[in-house]
Amino acid sequence: MKIKTLVAVLFLSAGATSVAAQNDSICNPNSSVSHEAVKVGNFKDAYAPWKIVLETCPTLRYYTFKDGFLILEGLMDGIKDRNNPEYKKYFDELMHVHDVRIQYIPEFQKKMKGVPSVEKALGEKALDYLQYAPSVDVNLAYKWLKESVDAEKSNSSPNIIHFFLDVSLKKLQGDESHKEQFIKDYLDDIKYTDEAIANESNEKMKAALQGVRGNLDGMFINSGAATCESLQNIYAPKVQQNQTNLEALKEIIKVMAMMGCKESDAYLDASYYAYKLEPSADAAVGCAAMAYKKGDMDGAVKFFDEALTLETDNAKKADIAYKAAAVLASAKKISQARSYAQKAISFNENFGAPYILIAQLYAGNPKWTDEAVLNKCTFFAAIDKLQRAKAVDPSVAEEANKLIGQYSAYTPEAKDLFMLGYKAGDRITIGGWIGETTTIR
Repeated sequence: MKIKTLVAVLFLSAGATSVAAQNDSICNPNSSVSHEAVKVGNFKDAYAPWKIVLETCPTLRYYTFKDGFLILEGLMDGIKDRNNPEYKKYFDELMHVHDVRIQYIPEFQKKMKGVPSVEKALGEKALDYLQYAPSVDVNLAYKWLKESVDAEKSNSSPNIIHFFLDVSLKKLQGDESHKEQFIKDYLDDIKYTDEAIANESNEKMKAALQGVRGNLDGMFINSGAATCESLQNIYAPKVQQNQTNLEALKEIIKVMAMMGCKESDAYLDASYYAYKLEPSADAAVGCAAMAYKKGDMDGAVKFFDEALTLETDNAKKADIAYKAAAVLASAKKISQARSYAQKAISFNENFGAPYILIAQLYAGNPKWTDEAVLNKCTFFAAIDKLQRAKAVDPSVAEEANKLIGQYSAYTPEAKDLFMLGYKAGDRITIGGWIGETTTIR
C-alpha cells in the first residue's frame, strides 16, 4: 500500500472525528490524495481517501462528487457479476453520492458557476441508475427522468431527453394504460429537442441533438401507439368528457392532426366542440370534414368558407381552399370545385396541386360541343394546367408528367382537325363550363 494511501486509511479508521475536526488537516490531504489517484485512473487507491472527504467535508470541493462517480463506476466496471455483494455496495454508494450532491447543490450554486440544477442532477442520477443498477425499476427511473425533463425542458441534456422516452416506452410495453402518457411524453420530448436545436450554436452539440430527434421519432413510430386506431380509442371517450374544456380539445386536435388522423371521429368531434366554444380556422376545417363525412356537402362548404374567413396565413388559406375544391370535385360539382381551386392559387401562386385538380376536372368532363374532335381539344387545356403546375411547384412534377403522358393520348389527330379548318399553333376556345382558350399542338 502506498504511503499516502496508508495515511488516508488511518484517518478513516480513526472514526471519531468531531465536527470541529472537519478542517484542512483531514479534508485537504485526503482530497488531494484521492484526486491525484483519480487523474491517473487509480480508483482502488482513490476510494478510501475520497470516502473520508465525502463523509467528513462534502462541501469542500465540488469535484469530490465527480471524482466519486468516476471511482465507483470504475470499481463496478471491474466486477462482471452484478449480484456480487461488493458490486451492490458500490452501486448503493453511487446512488448515495448523487443524493449528497443533490442535497448540497444549492450551497455550491451560491459560490461557483457551472453547477447544474437539482433537477438536472436528478436526471444524471437516473442515467447512472439505468446503467449500473443490478435490477432496474422502470417506474422509479421514469419518475426521476420525468421530473428532470419537466423542469429543464429544452435545457435537458440529449441523453436525458433520449432515455426519458426510452423508459416511457418500456413502461408502455408493460402497461397498456400508459399509452396516452407515452404520446404526451413524445410530444414534449420533440418540442424540447426542436427548441434546443434551434437555440444551439455549437455544431457538435446540434448534431447530437439532431441524432436524438431521429431516435425519438423512431421509438414513437415503432411503439405501436402511433396509429389512428389507437389514438381514436384513447381520445374518443376523452372528447365526450371534455366537450366544454377548450384546452383539452385543442390538445387532442393537435395530436391527431400531427399524426395525420384528421378523418378519425375523435378528431372531427373534438373540432366540432372546439368550434362551438371558440371558432377557429382549424376547428372549422374539422367541422367541414365532419359535414362531408355525413354527406352534408353544403354544410362542408359553409365551414370551409368560415375557415377561410378566420385564417390569416395565406399558405394555410390556400390549403383550405384546395381541400374545399377536392371535396366539391368528389361530389361532381365541377364548376364550383374549379372556383375553389382558383381561390387556392390566388392565395399561393406556387401551389401546384390546385392546377392538377383543375386539369383533372377538364379531362374528366371534356364534352362541350357535339363535334367529337373539338371535344378532344379539351385535353390541350388540361395539359396547359399540368405544365403550369410543374413550372410553379417542382414537387408535383412527377405527378404532372404522368398525367401529361396519359392525356396526350386523347388529343385529336392533326388530319381530323385539318378537316375542321384547324392546324397546329392555332388558338381555340374551349366552350361550355370551361371557357378557356388553348393552343392546338
